[in-house]
Amino acid sequence: MTIKNRTALITGASAGIGKAFAHHLAKERYSLLLVARREERLHELADELVKKYNIKCNIFAADLNDPSAPAAIMSYAESLGITIDILINNAGLSGKTAFAETPWSKLAAEIQLMITSVTELCHRVLPQMQKNGWGRIINLSSLAAFSPPGASLLYTGIKHYILDISQSLDMELKPQGIHVTALCPGFTHSEFHDVMGTRDAANNLPSVLWQEPEQVVKEGWDAVMKGKPVCVPGLVNKVIASSVRPLPMSLQYFLGNHMNPFKE
Repeated sequence: MTIKNRTALITGASAGIGKAFAHHLAKERYSLLLVARREERLHELADELVKKYNIKCNIFAADLNDPSAPAAIMSYAESLGITIDILINNAGLSGKTAFAETPWSKLAAEIQLMITSVTELCHRVLPQMQKNGWGRIINLSSLAAFSPPGASLLYTGIKHYILDISQSLDMELKPQGIHVTALCPGFTHSEFHDVMGTRDAANNLPSVLWQEPEQVVKEGWDAVMKGKPVCVPGLVNKVIASSVRPLPMSLQYFLGNHMNPFKE
């Protein structure tokens, strides 16, 4: 199968890293199925990509907080005769209130979005990838997966799960021609902090910690194509990740409790 006949499914495609992945893969001549909540933005992005790169691009507006969304996405792809050869599980968010004060419905939606839907989409795309003997999956983890846990946050635990499950899947599937990579970016210029209401805190961080989405995407795509199960993009992030992991658990707890930039 040629690149021209391969299709990438990208979640959270309307902004940030997801949008950068859409441009990167369109430039590489892959067809696209873009998924996000904001349909208007999806239409604008699809029109831009088709005009600029002359590729096939379909969209599907869905909220992955909804347990029915992964099945609906795959049903839509099937109705179009689309085979998913590449999966970019990018959609995500982070809670910003204390765990005990957050309604369970919001916590459940966070888990659905970043654990259950990610895992389910991986499971649903695999049969066709296995049949074709080729597939690429990138799951967005985070530098937070290597960091101490943050007070009140599910985020670090969720991203640690994504890091672990991606490696487990890669071990199982690589002999079948399917590569799975956990992409673990640090602070990346996007709308993430605006949506989470943490822009002021993020702006106080040193500029050396920040990357552009295009840099993250390039390193992530190179990694999955080379069969690397984990990608921490950027030299500074690599140093941070390698420095934190050997620390004793008690020290990690202390650092997470007292050095969380978003803890009030």
